[in-house]
Amino acid sequence: MRLSSVLAGISVILASLGGNATLAQTSHGTNLKAAPLVLEKEEGERRVVRGWPGHPDPGESFILKVDPKNGGSSHLVFVTAELAPGKEIVTHRHPNADEILFLQTGTARVHLGNAVRDVHAGATIFIPANTRIAVSNIGTDAIGVLSVFSAPGFEEFMRAGSAREGEKNVALSPAEDEAIQKKHSHDVVYEKP
Repeated sequence: MRLSSVLAGISVILASLGGNATLAQTSHGTNLKAAPLVLEKEEGERRVVRGWPGHPDPGESFILKVDPKNGGSSHLVFVTAELAPGKEIVTHRHPNADEILFLQTGTARVHLGNAVRDVHAGATIFIPANTRIAVSNIGTDAIGVLSVFSAPGFEEFMRAGSAREGEKNVALSPAEDEAIQKKHSHDVVYEKP
């Protein structure tokens, strides 16, 4: 579970507006009703990361805003999070989805493919599918991160390694961590440190 510190939020509050819902087909073949959503900053599916081998302390949090389960999107995943000073998103890649990161606040060192660049609040980072990415908070303030994925998948990896806010949060065993990594290897691949 290498979601290490990219993640912020807590508590589930979904607001959905009336209107014509449409039927969507996900890549998993499940029919979903897409529903318009209007969410405030702290609204959404709030989750807290479980600890894992080598990182036993849980606590990073994130909010799943839009995905197949929240809004019924079969094409997009939208997540918000915070990255505390000194924390990082370790090197990984998403084999089957493009990603856009938007930094609302803070200063980050971004390793994207073979390039390294320091960026600030307002920066947009486009990560084509299967491109290596790592982000480190090199500033003194938290980085507010918005993340959009072009296809569902990674959000299920995030759910597998987290608990809803308020639920019991037990660290993953090495076997659980390995099983989650294997099951979601088509969604995310982490580089060994």
